[in-house]
Amino acid sequence: MELPTVEDLATQLQAVSGAEAVDVDAALLQIADVDSLDLMEWLYGFQNKYPDIPADESLFKDIDDTATLRTLHERLMALAAQPAAGK
Repeated sequence: MELPTVEDLATQLQAVSGAEAVDVDAALLQIADVDSLDLMEWLYGFQNKYPDIPADESLFKDIDDTATLRTLHERLMALAAQPAAGK
């Protein structure tokens, strides 16, 4: 399964949050107009679009001021690789 690029994730988060821009390397907690509810709504949309990837709220575990969208993308790639490793 092909995952969206980190830039695609930024576009999706921008659409959900209404933020003017989402920089993939900006700290998630510092992006104007993006809050935890926006992140959960974005995750819900991701889960619906990619049901085979076991992404849930734990994706945001240990999010701090250094976590970026690129960080989340790396976590999603690791989750996507898990089922393939188990086959």
